[in-house]
Amino acid sequence: MIESPRVCIQVQSAYVASQSSPDENRYVFAYTITVRNLGRSRVQLLGRYWLITNGNGHETEVQGEGVVGEQPHIEPGGEFQYTSGAVMETPMGTMQGHYEMIDSEGEAFRVAIPVFRLAIPTHIH
Repeated sequence: MIESPRVCIQVQSAYVASQSSPDENRYVFAYTITVRNLGRSRVQLLGRYWLITNGNGHETEVQGEGVVGEQPHIEPGGEFQYTSGAVMETPMGTMQGHYEMIDSEGEAFRVAIPVFRLAIPTHIH
């Protein structure tokens, strides 16, 4: 499987205080991912792999079909956006991974998702 420059990934993350319980070491984060097709043919997102690392260095791997129950087709110049979440035992950590995709010619390729932070916003007094 090859890495591909045909697809661009953008990530935004946020702390979800209303679903978190710091007293119980439960920190909930939401992340919104935009997948943009920069290529000339339609692509489909088939699967995902995540490596989630909490603030203590504990790693959790998650993999599966599609994202949020979908295996979206993305037209040339188009994009697909979704929001999902992660629960950690620490107030900060990171996520990184990749998507497994296929193009309209049936060629499988992988798109890296660079590391991004999950963290409670810093309060400056």
